[in-house]
Amino acid sequence: MGTPLDSRAEQTLEVVDRLYEEYPDPTISLHFSNRLELLVAVMLSAQCTDERVNKTTETLFEKYRTAEDYANADEAELSEDIGSITYHNSKAGYLKETGRILVEEHGGEVPDTMSDLTDLQGVGRKTANVVLQHGHDLTEGIVVDTHVQRLTRRLGITEEESPEKIEQDLLGLVPEDDWKEFTHLLISHGRAVCDARNPDCDECVLEDICPSSKLDSEVDLASGEAW
Repeated sequence: MGTPLDSRAEQTLEVVDRLYEEYPDPTISLHFSNRLELLVAVMLSAQCTDERVNKTTETLFEKYRTAEDYANADEAELSEDIGSITYHNSKAGYLKETGRILVEEHGGEVPDTMSDLTDLQGVGRKTANVVLQHGHDLTEGIVVDTHVQRLTRRLGITEEESPEKIEQDLLGLVPEDDWKEFTHLLISHGRAVCDARNPDCDECVLEDICPSSKLDSEVDLASGEAW
């Protein structure tokens, strides 16, 4: 089992430094060309893979180009248009209502404040953070998705379980200049190495400082010295 550094702050900084070396150009994997497309893509990505979202939005964004298009959409038809997306019925309703709010309260534009974004249907703090960071170039927090939840706990950076509490922990540990990239560093590492079910500790650049590393326990088991 790896040995974490003396403090969570030291641990966090070392994780950030090593992951920057491993993934020098971390970025969002959703495809979009404007703020509305970004908002829609992130709303669709909840409990769904980015790959599936990108495949769906290839045609969706050709059909629905403005907030008015979503507001005026037939909800059943919109649900069918995003039929491969998880919870597509609920998300169709969210998109239609969000389109209405954007038209009636924001002139059809995607707002640039956390409060206005989280007032939209189907938009929580995680989605709002993504839209602010990648749509408005404003960083108010850290996006905590399932990869960030899993890796920060595995690495001993936080013991919290809810995304909201994890984010509050991270805001005091991750340098503010790295808030935006931190999420994408962990997503990249989570996809490439630190899988949810079968993390590849042999190939992990963080193995020696990771309290959840499997390597020592596997060696002990192989030698008959289980603990």
